[in-house]
Amino acid sequence: MGRYAIKRFLTIVPVLIGVSFIVFSFTHLIPGDPAVAMLGERATPQRVAEVRAQLGLDEPLYKQYFIYVGKIVRGDFGASILRGDPVLRDLVRRFPATVELATSAILIAILVGIPMGIISAVWRNSFFDGVSRLVALAGVSMPIFWLGLMLAWCFGVLLGWLPTGFRLGTDVSLVTVTNFNVLDSLLTRNPAALVSSLRHLILPAIALSTIPMAVIARMTRASLLEVLSQDYIRTAESKGLPQRSVVLRHAMRNALLPVMTVTGLQVGRMLAGAILTETIFSWPGIGLWIYESIQARDYPIVQGATLFIATIFVMVNLLTDVLYASVDPRIKYD
Repeated sequence: MGRYAIKRFLTIVPVLIGVSFIVFSFTHLIPGDPAVAMLGERATPQRVAEVRAQLGLDEPLYKQYFIYVGKIVRGDFGASILRGDPVLRDLVRRFPATVELATSAILIAILVGIPMGIISAVWRNSFFDGVSRLVALAGVSMPIFWLGLMLAWCFGVLLGWLPTGFRLGTDVSLVTVTNFNVLDSLLTRNPAALVSSLRHLILPAIALSTIPMAVIARMTRASLLEVLSQDYIRTAESKGLPQRSVVLRHAMRNALLPVMTVTGLQVGRMLAGAILTETIFSWPGIGLWIYESIQARDYPIVQGATLFIATIFVMVNLLTDVLYASVDPRIKYD
Protein backbone atom coordinates (compact mmCIF):
# COMPACT_ATOMS: atom_id res chain seq x y z
CA MET A 1 0.00 0.00 0.00
CA GLY A 2 2.75 2.42 0.93
CA ARG A 3 4.74 1.72 -2.23
CA TYR A 4 1.66 2.17 -4.37
CA ALA A 5 0.79 5.48 -2.70
CA ILE A 6 4.32 6.76 -3.34
CA LYS A 7 4.21 5.65 -6.98
CA ARG A 8 0.82 7.29 -7.52
CA PHE A 9 2.05 10.46 -5.85
CA LEU A 10 5.06 10.59 -8.17
CA THR A 11 2.79 10.26 -11.22
CA ILE A 12 0.94 13.46 -10.33
CA VAL A 13 4.14 15.51 -10.41
CA PRO A 14 4.25 15.64 -14.26
CA VAL A 15 0.55 16.51 -14.24
CA LEU A 16 1.12 19.47 -11.95
CA ILE A 17 4.12 20.59 -14.02
CA GLY A 18 1.95 20.52 -17.14
CA VAL A 19 -0.81 22.43 -15.38
CA SER A 20 1.68 25.02 -14.14
CA PHE A 21 2.91 25.54 -17.71
CA ILE A 22 -0.64 25.98 -19.01
CA VAL A 23 -1.52 28.36 -16.20
CA PHE A 24 1.69 30.30 -16.81
CA SER A 25 0.74 30.57 -20.50
CA PHE A 26 -2.50 32.39 -19.62
CA THR A 27 -0.67 35.68 -19.36
CA HIS A 28 1.11 35.25 -22.68
CA LEU A 29 -2.01 34.22 -24.59
CA ILE A 30 -3.49 37.69 -24.06
CA PRO A 31 -3.30 39.71 -27.31
CA GLY A 32 -0.88 42.63 -27.06
CA ASP A 33 0.89 43.62 -23.87
CA PRO A 34 -0.42 41.43 -21.00
CA ALA A 35 0.13 44.25 -18.49
CA VAL A 36 -1.98 46.67 -20.55
CA ALA A 37 -4.69 44.01 -21.03
CA MET A 38 -4.82 43.35 -17.27
CA LEU A 39 -5.01 47.00 -16.29
CA GLY A 40 -7.48 48.05 -18.99
CA GLU A 41 -8.59 51.63 -18.40
CA ARG A 42 -6.18 51.88 -15.47
CA ALA A 43 -3.17 51.36 -17.78
CA THR A 44 -0.97 54.37 -17.05
CA PRO A 45 2.71 54.06 -18.10
CA GLN A 46 3.82 53.93 -14.47
CA ARG A 47 1.24 51.25 -13.55
CA VAL A 48 2.11 49.19 -16.64
CA ALA A 49 5.79 49.26 -15.68
CA GLU A 50 4.91 48.15 -12.14
CA VAL A 51 2.82 45.21 -13.37
CA ARG A 52 5.50 44.14 -15.86
CA ALA A 53 8.09 44.19 -13.08
CA GLN A 54 5.75 42.36 -10.70
CA LEU A 55 5.10 39.56 -13.21
CA GLY A 56 8.64 39.48 -14.58
CA LEU A 57 7.48 40.21 -18.13
CA ASP A 58 10.79 41.89 -18.98
CA GLU A 59 12.65 38.58 -18.69
CA PRO A 60 13.01 35.90 -21.41
CA LEU A 61 10.04 33.53 -21.58
CA TYR A 62 11.84 30.45 -20.24
CA LYS A 63 13.25 32.46 -17.35
CA GLN A 64 9.81 33.84 -16.55
CA TYR A 65 8.48 30.28 -16.27
CA PHE A 66 11.22 29.16 -13.88
CA ILE A 67 10.72 32.29 -11.79
CA TYR A 68 6.99 31.54 -11.68
CA VAL A 69 7.52 27.90 -10.65
CA GLY A 70 10.08 28.95 -8.04
CA LYS A 71 7.56 31.32 -6.46
CA ILE A 72 4.86 28.63 -6.45
CA VAL A 73 7.19 26.15 -4.73
CA ARG A 74 7.84 28.77 -2.02
CA GLY A 75 4.11 29.31 -1.59
CA ASP A 76 4.05 32.65 -3.41
CA PHE A 77 1.04 32.70 -5.75
CA GLY A 78 1.51 36.36 -6.55
CA ALA A 79 -0.65 39.32 -5.62
CA SER A 80 -3.88 40.79 -6.92
CA ILE A 81 -3.37 43.46 -9.59
CA LEU A 82 -6.34 45.47 -8.33
CA ARG A 83 -6.02 45.25 -4.55
CA GLY A 84 -2.46 44.09 -4.04
CA ASP A 85 -3.56 41.34 -1.62
CA PRO A 86 -1.57 38.07 -1.69
CA VAL A 87 -3.43 35.46 -3.73
CA LEU A 88 -2.58 32.63 -1.32
CA ARG A 89 -4.03 34.52 1.65
CA ASP A 90 -7.32 35.05 -0.18
CA LEU A 91 -7.31 31.40 -1.27
CA VAL A 92 -6.99 30.23 2.32
CA ARG A 93 -9.72 32.65 3.40
CA ARG A 94 -12.22 31.65 0.68
CA PHE A 95 -11.51 27.93 0.40
CA PRO A 96 -13.48 26.95 3.56
CA ALA A 97 -16.66 28.39 2.01
CA THR A 98 -16.24 26.18 -1.05
CA VAL A 99 -15.38 23.14 1.11
CA GLU A 100 -18.47 23.71 3.25
CA LEU A 101 -20.71 23.95 0.19
CA ALA A 102 -19.09 20.99 -1.61
CA THR A 103 -19.19 18.79 1.51
CA SER A 104 -22.89 19.48 2.01
CA ALA A 105 -23.59 18.80 -1.66
CA ILE A 106 -21.69 15.50 -1.76
CA LEU A 107 -23.38 14.32 1.46
CA ILE A 108 -26.78 14.97 -0.12
CA ALA A 109 -25.65 13.21 -3.31
CA ILE A 110 -24.40 10.14 -1.42
CA LEU A 111 -27.30 9.89 1.04
CA VAL A 112 -29.86 10.12 -1.77
CA GLY A 113 -27.99 8.64 -4.73
CA ILE A 114 -26.72 5.37 -3.23
CA PRO A 115 -30.06 4.27 -1.67
CA MET A 116 -31.82 5.26 -4.90
CA GLY A 117 -29.41 3.13 -6.92
CA ILE A 118 -29.70 0.16 -4.53
CA ILE A 119 -33.50 0.13 -4.53
CA SER A 120 -33.56 0.63 -8.30
CA ALA A 121 -31.22 -2.36 -8.83
CA VAL A 122 -33.00 -4.68 -6.38
CA TRP A 123 -36.44 -3.95 -7.89
CA ARG A 124 -35.26 -3.76 -11.47
CA ASN A 125 -37.85 -2.66 -14.07
CA SER A 126 -40.33 -1.75 -11.34
CA PHE A 127 -42.21 1.53 -11.13
CA PHE A 128 -39.65 2.90 -8.69
CA ASP A 129 -36.83 1.87 -11.02
CA GLY A 130 -38.44 3.79 -13.86
CA VAL A 131 -38.97 6.88 -11.73
CA SER A 132 -35.41 6.67 -10.35
CA ARG A 133 -33.89 6.41 -13.83
CA LEU A 134 -36.00 9.33 -15.01
CA VAL A 135 -34.91 11.45 -12.04
CA ALA A 136 -31.27 10.52 -12.61
CA LEU A 137 -31.50 11.40 -16.30
CA ALA A 138 -33.12 14.74 -15.46
CA GLY A 139 -30.46 15.42 -12.83
CA VAL A 140 -27.62 14.83 -15.28
CA SER A 141 -29.28 16.82 -18.05
CA MET A 142 -30.53 19.79 -16.05
CA PRO A 143 -28.24 22.87 -16.25
CA ILE A 144 -27.08 23.97 -12.81
CA PHE A 145 -27.59 27.66 -13.57
CA TRP A 146 -31.25 27.03 -14.50
CA LEU A 147 -31.90 24.82 -11.48
CA GLY A 148 -30.22 27.31 -9.17
CA LEU A 149 -32.30 30.19 -10.50
CA MET A 150 -35.51 28.14 -10.22
CA LEU A 151 -34.72 27.12 -6.64
CA ALA A 152 -33.94 30.71 -5.69
CA TRP A 153 -37.09 32.00 -7.37
CA CYS A 154 -39.40 29.30 -5.96
CA PHE A 155 -38.17 28.93 -2.37
CA GLY A 156 -36.59 32.35 -1.92
CA VAL A 157 -38.73 34.81 -3.86
CA LEU A 158 -42.11 33.13 -4.35
CA LEU A 159 -42.44 31.28 -1.03
CA GLY A 160 -39.89 33.23 1.00
CA TRP A 161 -38.84 30.14 2.93
CA LEU A 162 -35.08 30.28 2.40
CA PRO A 163 -32.44 32.96 1.73
CA THR A 164 -31.03 33.16 -1.78
CA GLY A 165 -27.56 34.55 -1.19
CA PHE A 166 -24.47 34.74 1.01
CA ARG A 167 -23.51 32.47 3.91
CA LEU A 168 -25.03 34.24 6.90
CA GLY A 169 -27.90 36.59 7.60
CA THR A 170 -27.11 40.27 8.06
CA ASP A 171 -28.85 40.25 11.45
CA VAL A 172 -26.62 37.47 12.82
CA SER A 173 -23.08 37.85 14.16
CA LEU A 174 -20.55 35.05 14.28
CA VAL A 175 -17.06 34.85 15.74
CA THR A 176 -14.80 33.37 13.04
CA VAL A 177 -12.58 30.53 14.22
CA THR A 178 -12.10 28.23 11.23
CA ASN A 179 -14.02 30.09 8.47
CA PHE A 180 -16.45 27.15 8.35
CA ASN A 181 -19.67 28.83 9.47
CA VAL A 182 -21.47 25.70 10.60
CA LEU A 183 -18.46 24.49 12.59
CA ASP A 184 -17.79 27.96 14.02
CA SER A 185 -21.43 28.18 15.14
CA LEU A 186 -21.02 24.93 17.05
CA LEU A 187 -17.65 25.87 18.53
CA THR A 188 -18.90 29.25 19.74
CA ARG A 189 -22.28 27.83 20.85
CA ASN A 190 -24.22 30.26 18.68
CA PRO A 191 -27.56 28.60 17.77
CA ALA A 192 -28.81 31.63 15.83
CA ALA A 193 -25.74 31.56 13.59
CA LEU A 194 -26.06 27.78 13.17
CA VAL A 195 -29.66 28.03 12.01
CA SER A 196 -28.83 30.92 9.69
CA SER A 197 -25.80 29.11 8.23
CA LEU A 198 -27.81 25.95 7.53
CA ARG A 199 -30.68 27.90 5.96
CA HIS A 200 -28.27 29.74 3.65
CA LEU A 201 -26.61 26.44 2.77
CA ILE A 202 -29.70 24.48 1.70
CA LEU A 203 -30.45 25.91 -1.75
CA PRO A 204 -26.90 26.08 -3.15
CA ALA A 205 -26.11 22.61 -1.75
CA ILE A 206 -29.18 21.11 -3.40
CA ALA A 207 -28.37 22.80 -6.71
CA LEU A 208 -24.76 21.62 -6.61
CA SER A 209 -25.67 18.06 -5.56
CA THR A 210 -28.05 17.35 -8.44
CA ILE A 211 -25.54 16.12 -11.02
CA PRO A 212 -23.36 14.12 -8.56
CA MET A 213 -26.50 12.54 -7.08
CA ALA A 214 -27.69 11.42 -10.52
CA VAL A 215 -24.25 10.08 -11.47
CA ILE A 216 -23.87 8.17 -8.19
CA ALA A 217 -27.39 6.71 -8.46
CA ARG A 218 -26.83 5.50 -12.01
CA MET A 219 -23.41 4.04 -11.24
CA THR A 220 -24.71 2.31 -8.07
CA ARG A 221 -27.55 0.73 -10.03
CA ALA A 222 -25.35 -0.44 -12.90
CA SER A 223 -22.60 -1.80 -10.63
CA LEU A 224 -25.00 -3.55 -8.28
CA LEU A 225 -26.92 -5.16 -11.16
CA GLU A 226 -23.67 -6.63 -12.45
CA VAL A 227 -22.72 -8.00 -9.02
CA LEU A 228 -26.19 -9.43 -8.35
CA SER A 229 -25.86 -11.58 -11.46
CA GLN A 230 -22.72 -13.32 -10.13
CA ASP A 231 -22.73 -16.98 -9.06
CA TYR A 232 -21.71 -16.33 -5.45
CA ILE A 233 -24.77 -14.10 -5.00
CA ARG A 234 -27.06 -16.89 -6.22
CA THR A 235 -25.25 -19.25 -3.87
CA ALA A 236 -25.85 -16.93 -0.93
CA GLU A 237 -29.53 -16.67 -1.86
CA SER A 238 -29.81 -20.46 -2.17
CA LYS A 239 -28.51 -20.82 1.38
CA GLY A 240 -31.53 -18.91 2.61
CA LEU A 241 -29.81 -15.68 3.58
CA PRO A 242 -32.15 -12.67 3.84
CA GLN A 243 -32.20 -10.44 0.78
CA ARG A 244 -31.08 -7.48 2.87
CA SER A 245 -27.99 -9.37 4.02
CA VAL A 246 -27.20 -10.56 0.50
CA VAL A 247 -27.46 -7.07 -0.98
CA LEU A 248 -25.81 -5.01 1.74
CA ARG A 249 -23.18 -7.40 3.12
CA HIS A 250 -22.17 -9.35 0.02
CA ALA A 251 -23.17 -7.53 -3.15
CA MET A 252 -22.80 -3.90 -2.14
CA ARG A 253 -19.27 -4.25 -0.84
CA ASN A 254 -18.11 -5.54 -4.22
CA ALA A 255 -20.20 -3.04 -6.14
CA LEU A 256 -18.79 -0.11 -4.20
CA LEU A 257 -15.50 0.26 -6.10
CA PRO A 258 -16.82 2.02 -9.25
CA VAL A 259 -19.15 4.07 -7.05
CA MET A 260 -16.12 5.28 -5.10
CA THR A 261 -14.45 6.21 -8.38
CA VAL A 262 -17.24 8.47 -9.59
CA THR A 263 -17.77 9.87 -6.09
CA GLY A 264 -14.11 10.83 -5.85
CA LEU A 265 -14.28 12.54 -9.24
CA GLN A 266 -17.41 14.44 -8.23
CA VAL A 267 -15.81 15.55 -4.95
CA GLY A 268 -12.79 16.81 -6.87
CA ARG A 269 -14.96 18.75 -9.29
CA MET A 270 -17.01 20.37 -6.55
CA LEU A 271 -14.00 21.25 -4.43
CA ALA A 272 -12.47 22.74 -7.55
CA GLY A 273 -14.96 25.53 -7.22
CA ALA A 274 -18.62 25.49 -8.25
CA ILE A 275 -18.47 28.72 -10.24
CA LEU A 276 -22.08 28.71 -11.46
CA THR A 277 -23.61 27.77 -8.11
CA GLU A 278 -21.50 30.22 -6.13
CA THR A 279 -22.23 33.02 -8.60
CA ILE A 280 -25.99 32.45 -8.57
CA PHE A 281 -26.21 32.34 -4.78
CA SER A 282 -23.46 34.94 -4.13
CA TRP A 283 -21.57 32.29 -2.16
CA PRO A 284 -18.17 33.80 -1.25
CA GLY A 285 -16.03 30.84 -2.26
CA ILE A 286 -13.33 30.21 -4.82
CA GLY A 287 -15.78 29.90 -7.72
CA LEU A 288 -17.31 33.34 -7.25
CA TRP A 289 -13.84 34.79 -6.66
CA ILE A 290 -12.55 33.39 -9.98
CA TYR A 291 -15.62 34.69 -11.82
CA GLU A 292 -15.15 38.19 -10.43
CA SER A 293 -11.41 38.08 -11.16
CA ILE A 294 -11.99 37.09 -14.79
CA GLN A 295 -14.39 39.99 -15.20
CA ALA A 296 -11.85 42.35 -13.65
CA ARG A 297 -8.94 40.81 -15.65
CA ASP A 298 -7.09 40.14 -12.43
CA TYR A 299 -5.08 37.31 -13.96
CA PRO A 300 -2.71 36.57 -11.04
CA ILE A 301 -5.79 35.49 -9.07
CA VAL A 302 -7.03 33.37 -11.99
CA GLN A 303 -3.60 31.76 -12.34
CA GLY A 304 -3.17 31.04 -8.63
CA ALA A 305 -6.71 29.76 -8.14
CA THR A 306 -6.53 27.53 -11.23
CA LEU A 307 -3.29 25.92 -10.08
CA PHE A 308 -4.70 25.47 -6.58
CA ILE A 309 -7.85 23.85 -8.01
CA ALA A 310 -5.82 21.47 -10.17
CA THR A 311 -3.76 20.43 -7.15
CA ILE A 312 -6.88 19.73 -5.09
CA PHE A 313 -8.40 17.72 -7.93
CA VAL A 314 -5.42 15.41 -8.44
CA MET A 315 -4.95 14.95 -4.68
CA VAL A 316 -8.59 13.87 -4.28
CA ASN A 317 -8.15 11.40 -7.13
CA LEU A 318 -4.97 10.07 -5.48
CA LEU A 319 -6.82 9.59 -2.19
CA THR A 320 -9.62 7.76 -4.01
CA ASP A 321 -7.15 5.37 -5.63
CA VAL A 322 -5.43 4.63 -2.33
CA LEU A 323 -8.77 3.88 -0.65
CA TYR A 324 -9.56 1.17 -3.20
CA ALA A 325 -7.69 -1.49 -1.22
CA SER A 326 -9.76 -0.91 1.90
CA VAL A 327 -12.93 -1.58 -0.07
CA ASP A 328 -11.77 -4.46 -2.27
CA PRO A 329 -9.06 -6.62 -0.62
CA ARG A 330 -8.62 -8.54 -3.91
CA ILE A 331 -6.63 -5.60 -5.26
CA LYS A 332 -2.94 -6.17 -4.64
CA TYR A 333 -1.02 -2.98 -5.17
CA ASP A 334 2.41 -4.48 -4.53
